[in-house]
Amino acid sequence: MNALIEKISRINDMILQGNALEAFDEFYHDEVVMQENDNPEFVGKEINRKREEAFFASITEFRGAKPLKVTVGESTTMVEWHFDYTHKDWGVKNYTQVAVQDWKDGKIIREKFYYGS
Repeated sequence: MNALIEKISRINDMILQGNALEAFDEFYHDEVVMQENDNPEFVGKEINRKREEAFFASITEFRGAKPLKVTVGESTTMVEWHFDYTHKDWGVKNYTQVAVQDWKDGKIIREKFYYGS
């Protein structure tokens, strides 16, 4: 469990330093599955990397991000985040989100995001 604490802490630090894509490259499994709420899953690192790139490219003003709570289990981590930004398509976004990560081979194999619509 200590290894997961270290890894999720490192990811969070990288996100806060503006290095989310680098964290993705380092800590996400090639076969990662990502999902937002109950929307369709996206399978594979390449397609999810492109989605991350598009998301960050669409932020027109970033006001802040803060991890509020971090939970670590045997092969699962969870982070409750608060985000505040403006997105070119979605407008002002100020919300709390929970990200649940399942780990395999020292990397995130599945990540699901829970947030209000």
